[in-house]
Amino acid sequence: MHDRSNIINAMTVDVEDYYHVSAFSKKIKLDDWNNYEQRVITNTNNILKLFDEHNVQATFFVLGWVAEKNPGLVREIANCGHEIASHGYSHQLIYNQNKKIFKEETFKSKKLLEDEAQTEVLGYRAASYSITSESLWALDILVEAGFKYDSSIFPIHHDRYGIPSAKINPHRFQTAKNKEIIEFPLTTQKFMGLKLPVSGGGYFRIYPYYFTKYLLKKKCYKNKHPFIFYFHPWEIDPWQPKINAGLLSNFRHYNNIHKCKERLGMLLNDFKFTTAKNVLTQLNLL
Repeated sequence: MHDRSNIINAMTVDVEDYYHVSAFSKKIKLDDWNNYEQRVITNTNNILKLFDEHNVQATFFVLGWVAEKNPGLVREIANCGHEIASHGYSHQLIYNQNKKIFKEETFKSKKLLEDEAQTEVLGYRAASYSITSESLWALDILVEAGFKYDSSIFPIHHDRYGIPSAKINPHRFQTAKNKEIIEFPLTTQKFMGLKLPVSGGGYFRIYPYYFTKYLLKKKCYKNKHPFIFYFHPWEIDPWQPKINAGLLSNFRHYNNIHKCKERLGMLLNDFKFTTAKNVLTQLNLL
């Protein structure tokens, strides 16, 4: 049964395959991606079925490389009533890219998605949330490309990403060049004085479900703010080929992966969801 609050939250999917994960980048180079078994289509179709069963509209942040290799996938997602947004092109960490390459990839992926979806793409999410204090310059390029909102900033400490001092709720962000873009930061919630990430992905698989539900309900009920949730198609695929990338990366990638789809079903029953675009519109930001 859905919660009784009027708050509708944003459900998002980062559409990438298991071998695109940044933690595997030292083992698997971009030039080698074509050599790996592609599982993103089947997994994304399973997600579309799950959302259809729960009557949920979501935002799909699609990797440009995936869209280019599978031109029908973006169209299918859009035809099911979901929002298409950009996950960049090559899933490289922005703070490791130069501005020229980032700009080229950003414009390229946006055009790819818009051509396939036949609609304007408003939202962007960086690979591994790699818009950090070192790469805030990327937001001006997003504005230049025509994006209206970004969902790349994670207000936490992490070894790969995060701006701990960033605002925790959706807001208008002033860029270095005095342009404006809407930022929908990844969800955090205070617990015993600690600011915990509770927006999905590996955190959703690591925490017991009841703890995730408790934190998200606190976000909705006590703080009266919508949250944004994310996951990847490979997170509902326990049969994906195993890649050994070291103890920490393996734990983050594979921990409780066999439980993820069932937990997603519970989450879709326990909360109300729509697209990021719809949530930002309801907040009078978009």
